Amino acid sequence: MRLLKSTIHPDLDNPQTNANGFHRQAARGIILRGEEVLMLYTERYHDYSIPGGGVDEGEDIRQGLIRELAEETGAHTIEIVSEFGRYEEYRPWYKAGFDFVHMESFCFVCSIGETLGDTKLEAHEIQNGMYPVWINIHDAIAHNEHTMAHSDKKGMSIERETFLLKRIVTELL
Repeated sequence: MRLLKSTIHPDLDNPQTNANGFHRQAARGIILRGEEVLMLYTERYHDYSIPGGGVDEGEDIRQGLIRELAEETGAHTIEIVSEFGRYEEYRPWYKAGFDFVHMESFCFVCSIGETLGDTKLEAHEIQNGMYPVWINIHDAIAHNEHTMAHSDKKGMSIERETFLLKRIVTELL
């Protein structure tokens, strides 16, 4: 899958030469209806993100995507239409045993059934106030840009999400 961007968090010194990193793969689904995009809003971070998440060990990336979309958005009849691209990032990891995480987000264009069902969010997602929402993609970009510029609540993923949203506009709309 084509590499869209590779970033290194400013708090890290050249992580590619450091062997004390954790590799994590994630799958993310781009679901459009005209200029509306299905996003996850997270109250804690005051941002919009593309639905998807970590792929379990031994799980196929595409099966992980379908599972994550169903859990986080309640989507059904999920079909992967095409590959979009991969976003690679190195960022601090605050769990024992590792200094950083090497995260690869594999993004796919998907289609889903007309209505969303019940979500099956994890405890931390519920605690963070996460929920699925259809939003105009330009409004999601503007919102995330405002959060990046003015909020101390922003998480580490907002730059990735905003970059991806802008690429979606350029390439898919």
